[in-house]
Amino acid sequence: MGEPQELQLHIMGQEAMSAEEAEELVAHRSRQYKWWLRMAIYSLFLLCGQSTATLLGRLYYNNGGNNKWMVTLLQPAGFPILLPLFFISPTKDPITENQTKPPSILILGTVCFFLGIFLAADAMLYSMGLQYLPVSTFSLICASQLGFNAFFSFFLNSQKFTPFTVNSIVLLTISSILLVFNTNSSDSTGISKGKFAIGFLCTVGAAAGYAFILSATQLSFRKFLKIENFRTVLQVIILESLVATCAILVGIFASGEWKSLKREMEEFGLGKLSYVMTLVWFAVAWQVFSIGALGLIFEVSSLFCNVISTFGLPIVPVLAVFFFHDKMNGVKVVALLLAIWGFVSYIYQHYLDDLKSKSKNHRIVNHVSEAPIS
Repeated sequence: MGEPQELQLHIMGQEAMSAEEAEELVAHRSRQYKWWLRMAIYSLFLLCGQSTATLLGRLYYNNGGNNKWMVTLLQPAGFPILLPLFFISPTKDPITENQTKPPSILILGTVCFFLGIFLAADAMLYSMGLQYLPVSTFSLICASQLGFNAFFSFFLNSQKFTPFTVNSIVLLTISSILLVFNTNSSDSTGISKGKFAIGFLCTVGAAAGYAFILSATQLSFRKFLKIENFRTVLQVIILESLVATCAILVGIFASGEWKSLKREMEEFGLGKLSYVMTLVWFAVAWQVFSIGALGLIFEVSSLFCNVISTFGLPIVPVLAVFFFHDKMNGVKVVALLLAIWGFVSYIYQHYLDDLKSKSKNHRIVNHVSEAPIS
């Protein structure tokens, strides 16, 4: 009588285990789909924000704007538009249901203070580089931030590289470098050697600085903040932007360039209203970009964030065809195709990693379900 009863209990245990396995599989697939959806949304935010900000910045300079402090300020100063989103965001992630204790005010304040100072300095370097360099040369140097980011990610974030990852980095870098050979560029050639040297050094420093900020942000999420929800991402954006804005405002009043803003608005080629709207939407676009960038760092890595950002560089010349009537030549087409190829290569690596993770989880579940019941 004992053996049939034990056999019946074993069969019932196997059936229960199969039900638990099926439930876990459904939950795992749901989490994966939602993760890919969030990653797609963040990528869209980054690409739209970056492209829009670049085009509006070019519109500003093309119509008489020349205040580098204003361009620097607007990069972080639009953070107040994120406050409503911050207050309505849940305090814990509904996907992971993470119960980790929130970081202390001291740790959060320290992290955001240093990130904000770096952000302010980096924004100024980019503004000076764009002011003193032709756009093609500026884009070429900006593409080097992907290499800098790979370097910092290796040491700060223990980033592992695969053939597909390396292929993606190389293709995206070449794609951006090709833009320098755009013979139809309308860049100004009347730049002195001294200003060119300053612009070159500032842009190299800005590319390296931005790569460092991305890697340091990822390190901060993993080591110091230790909490996984979108509310923390918004909190970091708001606080670091507040610090950067305050630092830049000090520079604006110390330099005295704020005195020329009224005259610049009156002399703007498209009129006063267009001047204000250009600056306002420029600031909004940078905040959209910030949400996408920090979201990708939070969900994947700083290197992936930079891959998406570099993928967006060749998109701007294509958009310029429609907005500024630039000509679409063969070099731009090749650059765009290489960027798409590099982007797909990196996404395919994440697809392989996802399959590997699913296979590992499936083996673990099977091992547990096949274990004898004592």
